[in-house]
Amino acid sequence: MNFFKLIRIQNLAMIAFMQILFRYTFMKTATFTELTPTFNFLALSHLQFFLLVLATVLIAAGGYIINDIMDQETDEIAKKRIVGVSISEKAAYNYYVICNIIGVGIGFYLSNVIIKPSFTAFFIITAALLYVYATTLKQIAVLGNVIVALILSFSIIIIGIYDLVPSTYAGNREQMKQVFSILTDYAIFAFIINFLREMVKDIEDTDADYASGIATLPVLIGKNRTMKIVFGLSIIPIALLAYYLRTNLFMYDYVVYYALLFIIAPLLFFTIKSWSAKTQKEYKNLSLLLKLILFFGIVSIWVITYSTLHA
Repeated sequence: MNFFKLIRIQNLAMIAFMQILFRYTFMKTATFTELTPTFNFLALSHLQFFLLVLATVLIAAGGYIINDIMDQETDEIAKKRIVGVSISEKAAYNYYVICNIIGVGIGFYLSNVIIKPSFTAFFIITAALLYVYATTLKQIAVLGNVIVALILSFSIIIIGIYDLVPSTYAGNREQMKQVFSILTDYAIFAFIINFLREMVKDIEDTDADYASGIATLPVLIGKNRTMKIVFGLSIIPIALLAYYLRTNLFMYDYVVYYALLFIIAPLLFFTIKSWSAKTQKEYKNLSLLLKLILFFGIVSIWVITYSTLHA
């Protein structure tokens, strides 16, 4: 149980769920060809795709582990320390090394399977970024939040890199480009929501970060001012989603209703509540709300796929 807490099993499950949902709803449908109905343009077999998910999850788990190793003092103050209490530092380092070796190893194997050995660099760079974040970048206001949000959004892009790029040729380039662009749209959405959540989490951890000498934005300018910045930034995804719906999806009633009810309405609620939030409980609830918005945002790809198939 302590190990699952160390690797943030619920967050890893979200990443795996997100990748599987995209692949077996939207991507499988969008790359289907009527000329050969038993064939689609996805490059990876079911087993190979499972390995891609596993590699992504292991690299992310390694990131959580090294973050907890480096954050022992802060976690002690915040009363949520695991490394050095429930799990020894030596064991945590061993877990970290094992996760990264297996994750990068699988990445190397898959890169060679699709005859793109240079793609192994994506896994190596991600693992390195997570290490640098935990040891250095986390202490730089805003930049650390950007890095974490980028890495989450990249977990969407990487399934396109491994499943679409190797199967792209002149005859299907436009089709594949459109599929990849939709993956990119979702990656941008995931980046914005996770960036907001990271800022809220920084506000929640302000006292512990201040005591540990970590210069997050709330430590530098205060909780209230940072929350006002979050309030302003939260208007951006609402505007973008409204525009996206009006431009691309207005003809699908179920998609519009779903987006209004499960994504835009909760975002509006978040925006309203973020203006006056002042207590730890409020910050925690806002962070949870963003996590739910991200989840429902990801599930929307199934709603869109279903609606387009039955239009």
